[in-house]
Amino acid sequence: MTSNKEVILVLDFGSQYSQLIARRIREVNVYSRIVPWKISAQEILAEKPAGIILSGGPASVYHPGAPQCDPGIFQLGIPVLGICYGMQLTVKTLGGEVRRGQAREYGRAEISRTQDSALFTDFPPTAQVWMSHGDKVSALPDGFRKLASSSNTEFAAMEDPARRIYGIQFHPEVVHTPQGSVIIRNFCLSICGCSGSWTMDSFVRSAVDRIREETAGANVILGLSGGVDSSVAAALIHRAIGDRLTCIFVNNGLLRKGEAERVQKLFGGTFRIPLKYVDASERFLSRLAGVTEPERKRKIIGSEFIEVFNAAAAEIPDAVFLAQGTTYPDVIESVPIDGNPSSVIKSHHNVGGLPAHMKFKLLEPLSRLFKDEVREVGRQLGLPEEMVMRQPFPGPGLGVRVVGEVTKERLDILRNADEIIVDEMKKAGLYYKIWQAFGVFIPVRTVGVMGDERTYDSVIALRAVESRDGMTADWVHLPYELLGRISNRIVNEVNGVNRVVYDLTSKPPGTIEWE
Repeated sequence: MTSNKEVILVLDFGSQYSQLIARRIREVNVYSRIVPWKISAQEILAEKPAGIILSGGPASVYHPGAPQCDPGIFQLGIPVLGICYGMQLTVKTLGGEVRRGQAREYGRAEISRTQDSALFTDFPPTAQVWMSHGDKVSALPDGFRKLASSSNTEFAAMEDPARRIYGIQFHPEVVHTPQGSVIIRNFCLSICGCSGSWTMDSFVRSAVDRIREETAGANVILGLSGGVDSSVAAALIHRAIGDRLTCIFVNNGLLRKGEAERVQKLFGGTFRIPLKYVDASERFLSRLAGVTEPERKRKIIGSEFIEVFNAAAAEIPDAVFLAQGTTYPDVIESVPIDGNPSSVIKSHHNVGGLPAHMKFKLLEPLSRLFKDEVREVGRQLGLPEEMVMRQPFPGPGLGVRVVGEVTKERLDILRNADEIIVDEMKKAGLYYKIWQAFGVFIPVRTVGVMGDERTYDSVIALRAVESRDGMTADWVHLPYELLGRISNRIVNEVNGVNRVVYDLTSKPPGTIEWE
C-alpha cells in the first residue's frame, strides 16, 4: 500500500525512550506520533502512516501479561522497525526464537555490520551503540537475515527486505548511540519514503488553517502566562483569527518579579492582542494557606485558575473556545496519553480537559510539539528572541518552587533571589544557553553569622539544568566564580536568606522542578 500521510507511528511498550524516538524522527523533518501498543492493525491502516516503530519496553516477551502488538501489523505492507523489546516481539510474533541471555547487556557496546542494508546506509562498519536488554534473539524468523552483531549479541540487527520489516537490539534514539540518527533517517526517508518536508514553517501554515476551520468564526479566549508556550499559542491563534482571540492574564500571586507588568506591556501594547488582566493574588494565597503537599498545591492552583478564568471569560461575549499552550511533554508526563503505559509523573493545570460546568471547547494547537519546536514556531511567527528563548516556567508558578506552605513572605524572598539568579546567568552569557536556571525556597532555617550577629534564616537552592525537550535533564557544571557571585548576592541582598545550596540531581532520577 502507499501512504498519503507522512507520519511515523511509534507504538509505546512502556519504554522510557519512547518520547526520544518520536523526537528523533522529527529531527529528520518527519512528523511522528506516539500511540498505545494495543492499537489494532485496522486502526493503523485507517491512519495510513508511512511507517511504524515498535519501541523498547521493560518487560520480557515471555512474561505473563507482557504487551503484545496486533500480529496483523506485520501484514499491512507498511515498513516496521522494532527497537530492543520491539525487535524481540517481532521475532516472537513471526516465528523466531527469543531466550534469556546468559549475560544481561546494559550500557555501551560495539556492533559490527555483517550485511549491507538500506537501514545501515552511511552507518560505519563498526560503531558504539547503547544496549539495554536481558533477553536476546536466538533464531531469526523465516525470511530474515542478520545485519549486525556484538560480542554478546549474535543478532544485533535484522531485516526482511521483501516485507520491509527490520529490528535492532540497541537504542538508536539515545545520545549514547552516536550514529543512531543515521538509522532513524534511513528508516524514515529511504525505507518509508517520507520527503522530510515537515518543518515548523509548514506546521504554522497547517495549524492556521486548522484553527480557522475548528473555530469556525467563534471567539476564543486564552490563558496567558507570559511563558513561551502560552505566548506562542497566542501569537499562532491571533494570526489565524485576529481579534476573535482575547487573552486573559491572571495574576495568581505566584509570578516572577515584574511579570505582570511585562506581560501587559508586550501583549496588550506591542502585539495589540486584546488582553484582560485579573489580579487574583490574594484569592490564590488564601486557598493555599496551610497546604504543603505538592500535588494538592497543583490541584488547588489549577482549580482556582479555572474558577477565576471562568468568571473573567463570562465577561467576554460569545466565547466558545478556551485555548491553552499545552505541549507534548505536558501531555506525556501528566496522563496516559492514548493508553500510553508510561507512568504518570505529575499533574498540570492545563492538561486533562475541562470541568463539566465550563462551557468551552478546548483548543490546544501546540499539544503535539516539543519545546524546541514550540520555540521555532515562535520565531516563524515573529516573536522576539528574548521571548522565544525564555526558559520554561511551571504552570503553577512559584507555588511549586516554594517547598511546603506557600506564603507571601516566602514568595517575596524567592522572587528576589530568582531575579538575582537570572541577572547573573545573563551577565555570564549562560541564561539562553541552558534549559533552566532558577531558585527554590526550602522551608528549613539554618544558623549563620552576618555582621558579627547570629542569624537563623532560610535556604535557597539553585537549580540549573541542560535539556533538549524537558524529558531528560542533566545538572549544569556552572563555573565556581558564578556560583560564588550568585550565592554572595542572594545572602547579601535578600532579607531572610543566609544559605545557598546547589542541586546536583539529573532527571531521572529527579524531576526538573522540586515539586
